[in-house]
Amino acid sequence: TFNAQVGSACSLPPSSRATEAEEVEKNWAALLIMAVVAVTVTGNILVILAVSLERKLHNATNYFLASLAVADMLLGLLVMPVSMVTVLYDYWWPLPADLCPVWIYLDVLFSTASIMHLCAISLDRYIAIHNPLHHSRSNSRAKARVKILAVWTISAGISMPIPVLGLRDHSKVFKDGSCQLTDDSFVLIGSFVAFFVPLTIMVVTYALTIRALQNEATLCLDLLVPRPKWSTTLTLGFLPQPAMTPDKTFRRSLSRKASAVSAGGVGGGGVRGSVSGGPPFGLRTIQSINNEQKASKVLGVVFFLFVVMWCPFFITNVLAVVCDPALCEPAVLGGLLNVFVWIGYLSSAVNPLVYTLFNNTYRAAFYRYVRCRYRAQKKPLQQFLVNTIPPKSRNHLGFSETDQKITKKILHPSQMKKTSMRVDLRSLRLPLLQFLCRTPSPL
Repeated sequence: TFNAQVGSACSLPPSSRATEAEEVEKNWAALLIMAVVAVTVTGNILVILAVSLERKLHNATNYFLASLAVADMLLGLLVMPVSMVTVLYDYWWPLPADLCPVWIYLDVLFSTASIMHLCAISLDRYIAIHNPLHHSRSNSRAKARVKILAVWTISAGISMPIPVLGLRDHSKVFKDGSCQLTDDSFVLIGSFVAFFVPLTIMVVTYALTIRALQNEATLCLDLLVPRPKWSTTLTLGFLPQPAMTPDKTFRRSLSRKASAVSAGGVGGGGVRGSVSGGPPFGLRTIQSINNEQKASKVLGVVFFLFVVMWCPFFITNVLAVVCDPALCEPAVLGGLLNVFVWIGYLSSAVNPLVYTLFNNTYRAAFYRYVRCRYRAQKKPLQQFLVNTIPPKSRNHLGFSETDQKITKKILHPSQMKKTSMRVDLRSLRLPLLQFLCRTPSPL
């Protein structure tokens, strides 16, 4: 039978021996692959530890990122080393034939799980921005675990036909002694279901999330601060232009103060603080939106790198099926696939680096873990008391004396009375602001 022939063929070495120069190239390639494997496994273990131990990272988005790190870590442990062995053997399968469909299954499973996790993160954040009340009721640890389990179930369902068919018929997973899928229909359908459809959903929902955050920030600023007055100064176009009014200056001051408050990073799991000692409600709301936008930028970098690194492989994979062999040389496409698959594997290694560069909480946690310190150092008692003493002399809106001095400087004396009256009226609309400007916990 064909299975017996494949089994006997896999027990023999390749007929052609590589030259000494080719052996040196393979050794360097093996060293590079081992470095990629080490970075992938170590970095994703650090991510899993950070989400497990850091209280600030206990939110739905980071739970998804921890599950994504599990998929990337398993890819580095179970898939990349075997792929390195095939590279050393000129892509000839040196292991038992029954392990080939299992290896392809794990490869497809973990790669599909990665894109599904990113798609789920994008959907979850869009729902959180678009419908915050419903999301806050359903956004618990148990619900997050259910969503993560659903992601893994979908990924396993997509990749399950590979071992079922491959173990029955080795011709489905072997081609010229190389371990690869040979069923064109499965390759084509799997590429769209496992990559292109989730990619489309991820890109669309991420764009909608960014747009919703921008609209929400504008709405909250408009509710907190009145719109600028139109000046009566005429320009060359004979049209009234918006001047730099005190209200506009006050709005920019609020924005600068919110940016200063949130300069510590996007990690933190949301905006926390007591009512008596925390910042004013308006600043707290602006800070929350600011953190959401920063978290979206970090996730945007992760999405972008994943798309850039995996798109060449899947596009070439589809071309190898639909393109006429007279136009597309199969040998060239096969060589490109062997290169592009490793570029895709690199995406599993770069995610922890992205978190380290753009997130203060992850960066501090990683720095402690590599020094075998798994708990954050406690602050001295004096510093703790300074940080916990509530600020003095806040008015009924929560503004300190410094805030009032800044307001007096930037507002014209003739408008002080009107402005204070508007602030008093706006203080009655805090429940409305809480409803409209509520945002979910950022990354």
